[in-house]
Amino acid sequence: MKTLHEIIKNIDYKVIKGNTNIYIEGIAFDSREVKNNYLFVAIKGTNTDGHNYIQQAIEKGACAILCQRYQEIENNERITIIVTNDTASALGIIASEFFDNPSQKLTLVGVTGTNGKTTTVTLLYRLCMKMGKKAGLLSTIVNYINEKEIPSTHTTPDPLQINKFLSEMVKEGCEYAFMEVSSHAAHQKRIAGLKFKGGIFTNITHDHLDYHKTFDEYLKAKKLFFDNLSSDAFALINVDDKNSKIIVQNTEAKIYTYALHKIADFQGKIIESHIDGMLLRINNNEVWVKLIGAFNAYNILAVYGCVSLLNFDQEKVLQYISNFDTVNGRFEYYKSKDGITAIVDYAHTPDALLNVLTTINQLRKRDEKIITVVGAGGNRDKTKRPKMAAVCLEYSDKVILTSDNPRFEDPLEIIKDMESGIDPKDKNRYLVIPDRKEAIKTACNIAQPGDIVLIAGKGHETYQEIKGIKYYFNDKDVVKEIFNI
Repeated sequence: MKTLHEIIKNIDYKVIKGNTNIYIEGIAFDSREVKNNYLFVAIKGTNTDGHNYIQQAIEKGACAILCQRYQEIENNERITIIVTNDTASALGIIASEFFDNPSQKLTLVGVTGTNGKTTTVTLLYRLCMKMGKKAGLLSTIVNYINEKEIPSTHTTPDPLQINKFLSEMVKEGCEYAFMEVSSHAAHQKRIAGLKFKGGIFTNITHDHLDYHKTFDEYLKAKKLFFDNLSSDAFALINVDDKNSKIIVQNTEAKIYTYALHKIADFQGKIIESHIDGMLLRINNNEVWVKLIGAFNAYNILAVYGCVSLLNFDQEKVLQYISNFDTVNGRFEYYKSKDGITAIVDYAHTPDALLNVLTTINQLRKRDEKIITVVGAGGNRDKTKRPKMAAVCLEYSDKVILTSDNPRFEDPLEIIKDMESGIDPKDKNRYLVIPDRKEAIKTACNIAQPGDIVLIAGKGHETYQEIKGIKYYFNDKDVVKEIFNI
């Protein structure tokens, strides 16, 4: 337990009214979470303003309020009020202080980009654990504190959750922590107050424009992460991405590069590619890996580059990289008894679909057909829907448009948005089957021996979200049932 004075010592505040030598038992930015002797942080969010719930927080036992305006707070000698210009940033700083600055006691690496975040952080975590180093993971799929698994609810949790996780990692003796850093998290300042040893940039393509509105704003959100890295940190960037130099143009971190096509500090080349793996050259070393596709070659380069910068034994690293298995829901493939291949992948952006389908096209034999099952999530970026359908039609022989997570939208309206990106001449090459299970069954039924069925969009997810309710649904279960495996 710390005093309020200790917790707020590193934030810029304009006004303090009341006693700061009081002990704080917890911090909350949701008034419903407030308990006795809590500090309540009023944040103006996208949908609601925490300042409207200050009185409710006080009634629930808050002894201190951190806010951006205080005129509407009733005079109460029991309550200490701190006013700052930016409570969102302050929350991260005080959360770090409250949990005794755990990010400073770990080697923390963040990974950001449109695609590849989850695979990269997961492989970094696995590599550390295999090499006998204690590590933690914060990812879209799952969180880990050493071997202990903790369910994940967000790509990047809120500052209180992040620091609580990191604090528990420190208690369990973790040396390293790897976390995904989403554009939402950077923009909403969820990573404020964290001390990163390094940042990795994978790529940036069309996504999340429902939130950021324009690609430039999306780019700025990603860039924020690197803008705030310190001079003793590293920034490892994919220089094959045309926006990589913009991402790090204002960083103080030392910049390192990786690439498949340009000259880079960590240079890669795909020498051979097969359905069960590929032969990679990384700098002057050749290594066989079980993962396939250029997108995975980039992920492996990012991992190799990162641990090299962390001074891991490079020879041992290459040995462990050769044993990497695919990450849950990322290019997982199943074969039926009559030779049909089904691939389940999380690809849910135009670029991710292009990457996966390009890889499949490179691997298939001349007479093998590609049948793609794809949908788009509801209440998210609508502008990417036509592009997703267009990419699928261009690189597939047959496409089935179906439901993903419709949320509060009508699945048929989502599919109509996707159809708007399809050339009329291709009308006979796609079907509309809103029921996802039926869509997958149909794809597998029309496939012939040797054909490849791509089931895209959900990957590791084990639910369909419909009108606020999550129903159990797993693409992989459906495939296993159809293939009887």
